[in-house]
Amino acid sequence: MRPRKSSGNCASIAACRSAADRYATSHIGKWHMGDIPESWAMNNGFDYAQMAVHQQGQLTIFNDDAIFEGVSLGNADYVPTYTIDSNFRPDASAMMTTIEGEAGGPIHEIRMEAGERWNSEKYNEMNQAFQDKAMQELARLAGGEEPFFLQYWPLLPLDNTRAGRDGPQSPNGGLYADKMQLVDEWLGAMFASMEELGVADNTIVIVMGDNGHFTKYSPQSGYTPMIFRGGKTDTTEGGVRTDAFIRWPGMIEADSLLNSIVHVSDMYTTLARLAGADQFIPRDRLVDGVDQSAALLFSDEQKARRDHIIIYSNDKPKAIVKDQLKLKLPPPGENPIVAKFYNLYHDTREEYSVSTEVGAWGGQEFVRILNRHMARKELYPDTPPAFGMPYEGVENIRPETQAAVNAYVVRREAPKQ
Repeated sequence: MRPRKSSGNCASIAACRSAADRYATSHIGKWHMGDIPESWAMNNGFDYAQMAVHQQGQLTIFNDDAIFEGVSLGNADYVPTYTIDSNFRPDASAMMTTIEGEAGGPIHEIRMEAGERWNSEKYNEMNQAFQDKAMQELARLAGGEEPFFLQYWPLLPLDNTRAGRDGPQSPNGGLYADKMQLVDEWLGAMFASMEELGVADNTIVIVMGDNGHFTKYSPQSGYTPMIFRGGKTDTTEGGVRTDAFIRWPGMIEADSLLNSIVHVSDMYTTLARLAGADQFIPRDRLVDGVDQSAALLFSDEQKARRDHIIIYSNDKPKAIVKDQLKLKLPPPGENPIVAKFYNLYHDTREEYSVSTEVGAWGGQEFVRILNRHMARKELYPDTPPAFGMPYEGVENIRPETQAAVNAYVVRREAPKQ
């Protein structure tokens, strides 16, 4: 994101050239918010989106190559002659892959023809196409008069097959490490393009992960949970801590470190402030993010505005971190005296509870944090999830995809029969 020139501020790849209240927005790559129209990027504030309907776990495992290599079991590893329920193992190639469209306009699936099989080569082609499109969007938006926000989420480095493997090969032979090198090349190309376009100094770039690594892929990935225990879906630090880097030449000091708690939701409020768009932050609901702009712009670590975080699993709070202390919330019906506290400075893997040392005075303080949070949620309850028909509104749905939707409807209605 790029700040307005008039104020010297702005914000992720995004840019500002005037004091106008109009911001151009594009999303490229992974979205992973659902397969119904209410969840798609072009229907949630982005002017344009080219996005994968499903996440890389499905797209890199649910394909013919992965089945052949034994990475994926269940989709086609059976003899259909002796199978009664053909819907039990859906055809992965019937999934919708990449869709494209503008806000309020038609939406189409792209780069998949009727009857075409999804495989590792198609997955790699899709990721390269996202990189190419992100570069095109960067050039287009940087050449406009409006401030812009370009959100680019590659589906790499998740890659689970040897089929179609090319490009860099890491010394340890890990598929993910290979793809990390490729993503590094892609980022370098974007930084070089920003220099050529003359927007590098007035652009904030954020590169960050979205969760800990997927531990089930550890043996073949080249990664293992070492300093922090756990991975994706865990509420341990290995599941929720991620790397994050922010680049804003001349504004954020190079090679500086922020040793404070920053939550992903803080990016929303922080970038809105830096972009001069904080007037658009809703005031009629609970907003999780806090403005961390001072923490980024000044070397004084005390400028950070967050000293605790509540860690959820789905829709339930499971842990609270306050300063360096972490409470693992006991489940309903369990005596709270057995609640486990951890000192994350001394025990990054959360293996040795210090409940006796902390619980006597800290238990009630953590309860106060949780009660305040839950009271606010009563005043501003969560929006319930939306339900609908998969892929509805896509104008060129493939026949095999429509057949898969029809089968989904049959299975959904089966309990009512």
